[in-house]
Parts: sequence; C-alpha cells; structure tokens
Amino acid sequence: ALVVYDTMWHSTEMMAEAIVESLVQEGVDAKPYHLRQWDRSDIMTEVLDAGAVIVGSPTLNNCLFPTVSDFLCYMKGLKPINKIGAAFGSYGWSGEAPKLIAQELEEAKFKLVDPGLKVQYIPDKVGLEACRELGKRIAAELPKG
Repeated sequence: ALVVYDTMWHSTEMMAEAIVESLVQEGVDAKPYHLRQWDRSDIMTEVLDAGAVIVGSPTLNNCLFPTVSDFLCYMKGLKPINKIGAAFGSYGWSGEAPKLIAQELEEAKFKLVDPGLKVQYIPDKVGLEACRELGKRIAAELPKG
C-alpha cells in the first residue's frame, strides 16, 4: 500500500504517518510518499505494483494542493487497474480536498474503502485514531498473501 500526500503545515503529514503506522501494524507493506520529496515517476512505478493507493491533501482555496492535483492527473493517464483507494486530508475552513480526491479515484476505477477522511486543523487524538481505523479498513480489503 502507498500513502501519497502533500502537506502545508504538517497536519496532512501527521495523518499520513498514522495511516502508514496502522497498515504496517496490520501486516501490510506500506510506504509513505511525500510528493515534494519524491519524483512522481518513481512514485508511479510503485503505484503500478501496489494493491492500495491512499491519497492525502490539505484543502487550499477550496481545492486540492497543486502537487496532489498534478499527481492524480498523471496517475489517471496511466490507468492503473485493480486498485483499492482512499482519500484523506486536513483543512482549516472548507475541507473539499478528500471529496475531490475520492472523485478522481472513482473516475480512475479505484475501489474506494472510504468516501474521504477529513480532519480540521491539527489532528488530535480522535483524528489520529480515525486515520488508524482507515488503515485497518484498507488492510482488511487487501488480498491476503
């Protein structure tokens, strides 16, 4: 499983780390990919082999963070098949990013595990637990092998 994300003030990054931690605890080989620290082509190579792709973005001006939008556009063009997906993100005011990611994943024919997890401001204990629960649900959907 891959957790692909970008972050503005580390809140979405905290969510990504909690999801990865949960997946690993469930026995899933899970890797985080911060979009500004990895080349998108390298991430895409991993996407093609992954069973699940979980995408996170902060909401910026009622939209996706630009690097996340770019990644989703690039991924859709490559048409990965048989993938489980989920969306997550942090927000201050409006919180559209997870819904927008979920729409993109649905259009790419991903099987969504969740309609989109969003946490306002900095994730607290409850928000981080929701991230861990998302990781558990994703792990349960992956084929055992």
